[in-house]
Amino acid sequence: MIVGPVEIFVIAFDDPQFHGEIRAELERLKDGDIIRLVDLLAVRKTADGVVEAIQRSDLEADEALAFGAAVGALIGFGAAGEEGMELGAVWGLRELADGHVFNDEDKWRVADAIEPGRAAIIALVEHRWAIPVREAVRRSGGRVIAGRWIAEEDLIRIGQSSARVARELDDLQELESL
Repeated sequence: MIVGPVEIFVIAFDDPQFHGEIRAELERLKDGDIIRLVDLLAVRKTADGVVEAIQRSDLEADEALAFGAAVGALIGFGAAGEEGMELGAVWGLRELADGHVFNDEDKWRVADAIEPGRAAIIALVEHRWAIPVREAVRRSGGRVIAGRWIAEEDLIRIGQSSARVARELDDLQELESL
């Protein structure tokens, strides 16, 4: 099984207003084979503290097992070479036997972390669109050595830092001209 780059992300909702819009967008991306939802755990705590949770995956049972084996083998290989690869594959099969990466313990951990009236989503997404690009890079002799998604907040911080540096440089030039 070819596994695309996988990303995990956590989204917090201070005042959750779920109307199906997130689900619709995920379906659109799935239908276009842009992403595949490996696992998603959504937890909401009502104002009176009742915990509600849903879990979803785009993987069929056999795909979940294959995905678990592939990821487990990679982890095992990284930990102990070829010997670890086989053990990792078995571990991965076992971990995804129910079709989900996240379990009840994860649900309660999220529930404990959020206040009443709030919600959170943890999602593990496979970026299907990136598989052909990654394979082309490999065929060309390249390999990814670093990667990170840059959030809007990071860009704002970069802008603020740049503005601060520009002001300091202006102040320094003004002092030098005296």
